[in-house]
Amino acid sequence: MTREVEVLPKAHLHLHFTGSMRLATLRELADRHGIRLPGALLDGWPPSLHGTDERGWFRFQRLYDAARACVRGEDDLRRIVREAALDDAAEGSRWLELQIDPTSYAPFAGGITPVLEIVLDEAGAVSAGRATGVGVVVAASRMRHPLEARTLARLAARYAGEGPGAVVGFGLSNDERRGSTADFAPAFRIARRAGLALVPHGGELLGAQSVMETLQFLEPDRIGHGIRAVEDPQVLDAVAEAGVALEVCPGSNVALGVVARPEQVPLRRILDAGVTVALGADDPLLFGSRLASQYAAARDLGLDDAELAELARGSLRASRAPADVRTAALAGVDAWLADGADAGRVCP
Repeated sequence: MTREVEVLPKAHLHLHFTGSMRLATLRELADRHGIRLPGALLDGWPPSLHGTDERGWFRFQRLYDAARACVRGEDDLRRIVREAALDDAAEGSRWLELQIDPTSYAPFAGGITPVLEIVLDEAGAVSAGRATGVGVVVAASRMRHPLEARTLARLAARYAGEGPGAVVGFGLSNDERRGSTADFAPAFRIARRAGLALVPHGGELLGAQSVMETLQFLEPDRIGHGIRAVEDPQVLDAVAEAGVALEVCPGSNVALGVVARPEQVPLRRILDAGVTVALGADDPLLFGSRLASQYAAARDLGLDDAELAELARGSLRASRAPADVRTAALAGVDAWLADGADAGRVCP
């Protein structure tokens, strides 16, 4: 008997705003705004990507930028938040932390503050009375000056809070081969003082040293990806000792060529080291797989249902979900594991 991963209660902690978009929504927005999409987003989806070399990352970024350019105002921003929450709810997610860099959409919504306020307002609205609560992570980009990161950290701090419709974390994303991690430390200090979860990317395109630098300079609560910590046992031990969770995204690891094949995702090694893991979908728009598929991938790696349940627990404990949401979801995980009857169906 194999329990359905779609109904396993869980939290989703690694999902980018534009990358969360439904393909049909992207195509509709492009048509509405008169934007011509690259062929890779029209035919042969999901696109073939390989982000570990400069040319491959450029192609990934070009497609992401093309999709982002189709988001042209308040209605579009609200639609993406709403659909991300609905899609997550359909896959058992009880709490979503949606990551956004407001500067990307500022030209079409009156600035970074209005963008964030729109997203927060819709996050609160879509959470009301529904299965999935939505918090927001404000993320700076490594491709921009660290002073801009400080501006975003101050913005995030202004709207920091608990529960749906609040900023719950501060991140750092984009090509980790750009910029110096240490230069972003002041921005993370601002976010830390505001009580936000610190959730930078690291250890995806670069090796274990990237993870160690992230630990040393940014003192994170979680690290986006971080799987290359396994390349140095001392770094992996340091992650475990610091109590830092890793947001592991098997689908994107394969799609971007971080690992050559699904069976090479080092999930088992990370778990065996005592590291908390929260599975995430990263950018379903470009990688073609959503949250439940990451749990299915973990099962393909040999994890049994008890271990999948522990992954779900880890995601909830590493989240900034309100206490009542976390408690109810953890009880749902126990029910799913006990017999599946109270948390979802059991199928052969």
